[in-house]
Amino acid sequence: MRFRTVLLDLDGTLIDHFTAIHRCHANVRRHFGLPEPTPEEVRRAVGGGLENALRRLLGPAHADKVEVGLAVYRAHWDLTLLDDVTDLPGAMPLLAALKAAGIRPAVLTNKHAGSSRQICTHLGMDPYLAGVFGAGDTPWLKPDPRFSQHALRALGAEAGSTLLVGDSPYDVQTGKNAGFAMWAVTTGTHSAEELQSAGADRILPGLKEVITQLGLAKG
Repeated sequence: MRFRTVLLDLDGTLIDHFTAIHRCHANVRRHFGLPEPTPEEVRRAVGGGLENALRRLLGPAHADKVEVGLAVYRAHWDLTLLDDVTDLPGAMPLLAALKAAGIRPAVLTNKHAGSSRQICTHLGMDPYLAGVFGAGDTPWLKPDPRFSQHALRALGAEAGSTLLVGDSPYDVQTGKNAGFAMWAVTTGTHSAEELQSAGADRILPGLKEVITQLGLAKG
């Protein structure tokens, strides 16, 4: 099948922003006098939106602190979100190859929409992207199909000709709920075994392999 639209997750798929994410979660825990989370704890917590991640990292005993934690996180995030953010290997070549082939790439992420757009601009992705859809653009997050449908309407796209590329079971479930083909990469927070168990259509080591699988590799 020739895809007309490729939706891409952001964290762990197109970009590596984990150092900044861990730093902000550690700041929240320190604010409440709690020990800093390990990188592995943060990796296990993220993917389903910031509020859910904070709830997991603060734990049931501190569920009443989530709202304050959100404010603390966002204040630190706004000051540091462009620190330590990089595109993952193959990200820019993939975006360029998609656009050159007449395939529309767009971002579909549970990351805050304003932050996502700022990061994509900072990394020089804007010329290639047909849209960036994130948390706050709608009342929904992945894997809710209403979020995916919002993106499709904005892009003038159809589910049957759309591929979703992501790195987590949330992305796999998003593809299933929306009727997208779903290819998973192992550059994020989940293993190939976890992604296979979730039901990804294909599991690839990274975006360079996505380019090859789409038949966009030069030479």
